[in-house]
Amino acid sequence: MPLFKSLSILCCVLSFVAATHAADEIKAVQLYSQDELLDLINRNEHLSRVVLDDCQLVQDIQARAEVLKIPGYQFLWGDMLAWGVCVDAEPARGINFMHQAAKQGLSAGLEQLGRYYSQGKLVQQDKARAVVFLREASVLGHLKAQIQLAELFIEGHGSPYDYEDAYHWLYNAITADKPTHRKIANCMLGLEKLMHPKAVRKAKRPLNS
Repeated sequence: MPLFKSLSILCCVLSFVAATHAADEIKAVQLYSQDELLDLINRNEHLSRVVLDDCQLVQDIQARAEVLKIPGYQFLWGDMLAWGVCVDAEPARGINFMHQAAKQGLSAGLEQLGRYYSQGKLVQQDKARAVVFLREASVLGHLKAQIQLAELFIEGHGSPYDYEDAYHWLYNAITADKPTHRKIANCMLGLEKLMHPKAVRKAKRPLNS
């Protein structure tokens, strides 16, 4: 085969490889579905996913949070602003968007706000306020919130009138995660020490009964 023909074929191959590589690099990232986003939030992988996607979806996320007011995206946008992920950090605006998501009943938003107020993270520590958010998330079945709520009750925060509900949720909780299972068991033991035996027996009823 003549040398110039071999070089011509080689150039074509290299051009094709380069074009394919470039196409892969600029391939558009698909926007997350609502179910996918909620799953990422529940696994606390929503911020890392935005970074892994090279921050390509910032404008789409912002639009769905600020214009369409979709709770999951309000939460995601709020967390991005709070911690400066792919955008300049604006903690006050971030917390505001988390509040908007929580007001629409997003359990992950309620749980995170409760956790932040309990720990004094980004906001001033306020255990009483934390109990309010965590209780709302617990009613919606958020297991992490239920555990944190029970822990606050055991520490002496909140109302004794809510102990039975907290015990009831944990008694009916299902998890395959062993550390979480141990936390639940420890919380139930702690609550039992604060409750009347009759209230404990009443709390050991099927969920939603």
